[in-house]
Amino acid sequence: MIKKRYCQVYHADIRELIAERIEVANGFFTRFKGLLGRKGLQEGEGLLLSPCSSIHCFGMQFPIDTVFLDKQYKVVDVCANLNPGSMASHHQARYVLELKAGEAERNKIEIGEQLSVRFG
Repeated sequence: MIKKRYCQVYHADIRELIAERIEVANGFFTRFKGLLGRKGLQEGEGLLLSPCSSIHCFGMQFPIDTVFLDKQYKVVDVCANLNPGSMASHHQARYVLELKAGEAERNKIEIGEQLSVRFG
């Protein structure tokens, strides 16, 4: 069994926590599975896909927010409330942070903002 790896995501400039329990999907199978099979996400939960520049929501059962990040974790795009069956991509992205729908707005995540990712 593969041990799951987690990280926390912060607003870098103000060191404010965005999400405390982000599962890291950095292998073929973990990226392939993504959030499939889950009924939803709780506040503070999510998935960080790496490397990744595009996602799809085929087979998912709930909407999500996606935050596209470059290799320095700078926000290059935010797609809010992606419904099941949707797709999104950004050519500059190296990572995609998937959060519960509404979390990007609630946390005031904006394009151009620097995020900080802490693994552990």
